[in-house]
Amino acid sequence: MRIAEVVSNKPPTPEQARIKTMQAQVRQAKQRVKQERIRQQQMKLNQQRSKLTSV
Repeated sequence: MRIAEVVSNKPPTPEQARIKTMQAQVRQAKQRVKQERIRQQQMKLNQQRSKLTSV
């Protein structure tokens, strides 16, 4: 058996739109933090490699 969601064609209320926008911003911020952590890890690894190759 399949349950279908009821989809309304009404536009969201200003409060609902604000919440939805904030949730999207949170998702984007989390993605940027994740990318920054990866970038910092890669920079650290590259520095360690350059120290090993220069010794």
